[in-house]
Amino acid sequence: MSASCAEIAQTEEPQKVKVNLLGLSAEKLALFFADIGEKPFRATQVLKWIHQMGVDDFDQMTNLSKNLRERLKETAEIVAPEVVSQQDSADGTSKWLIRVNGGSCIETVFIPEKDRGTLCISSQIGCSLDCSFCATGKQGFNRDLTAAEIIGQVWIAAKSFGSLGPKAGRVVSNVVLMGMGEPLLNFDNVVDAMSLMLHDNGYGLSKRRVTLSTSGVVPMLDRLGDVSDVSLAISLHAPNDKLRNELVPINKKYPIAMLLDSARRYLEKMPDNRRKITVEYTLIDQVNDRNEHAHELAELLSDIPCKINLIPFNSFEGSDYKRVSNTTLSRFRDILHNAGHTATIRTTRGDDIAAACGQLAGTVNDKTRRSERYRRQDQEQPVRFVN
Repeated sequence: MSASCAEIAQTEEPQKVKVNLLGLSAEKLALFFADIGEKPFRATQVLKWIHQMGVDDFDQMTNLSKNLRERLKETAEIVAPEVVSQQDSADGTSKWLIRVNGGSCIETVFIPEKDRGTLCISSQIGCSLDCSFCATGKQGFNRDLTAAEIIGQVWIAAKSFGSLGPKAGRVVSNVVLMGMGEPLLNFDNVVDAMSLMLHDNGYGLSKRRVTLSTSGVVPMLDRLGDVSDVSLAISLHAPNDKLRNELVPINKKYPIAMLLDSARRYLEKMPDNRRKITVEYTLIDQVNDRNEHAHELAELLSDIPCKINLIPFNSFEGSDYKRVSNTTLSRFRDILHNAGHTATIRTTRGDDIAAACGQLAGTVNDKTRRSERYRRQDQEQPVRFVN
């Protein structure tokens, strides 16, 4: 009589879980090699193979001994998320649909310009913040992305453009964490991924060319200034708490005054006193686009070093909001200019493939989950009201 499935399962050895080296920061990679009895310089070698050469096969790492390569194949792996599809816009924008562990999909967008190439990456599967003008929030929330899944988006884009290798030119010159999710609610994984973007043996990007955009998770923003000095963007979208409560619900927990105070503290920690934050303001027809809103915004930001990026609302299925006219955009910008602010209008790119700002949706399975980290913050961080 043949053995039952249960009996076979009991006799089989449990499968060893391999460490995915793709998402390990330089410090964590050094610890990994120390744990297996190797010298720290091995971490530098492997870091370069992965992030500068785009190699995911240990056998190709020719400056490692054969014995070490065999050990790595037993204990480690280099696995990026799976590219499901790539769409290319008429304006040159590219969007990847990327499947991560668990079957959900995220979206990543590359925007080419004359003097730079900007990659917009995601930090979560879906989003728990439910901003009313954003398609991602309407997808619900599944989980945080791992550091490997975050930096994997950069790795995928760079490989697809042939910009990894000994003689490759850099195509991705800027990275913005403005895709799906709230980066500060996935703090540790985002910080590890950004460290790889900035590291000389990783992607070697300048801190001015890596931008984190947040809707305003104040405690995490205060922590960020202690460990990183990347560029900061504040997703504001309203000049007062009453309106922002409707558009960006997290404002009920961390009102505008608290958020801007945190942004000031972030700037104070920067070694370069010429740094500015970017304030993102999505203009929605007949919602936050009136002259009085522009004047109120100008006064609100009068004492904070910033530049204001005006974003015309991009429509998506299920939203009743409408895009503002170009005349309204220009009028709003001119009011800010006349008040002494630097204000620019973001050119809509990739809207024909639903890759424009606010349109990223992906495919989110099990949408009922909320971030455990965010749930703990709800319990531990009391709401403070500002008079």
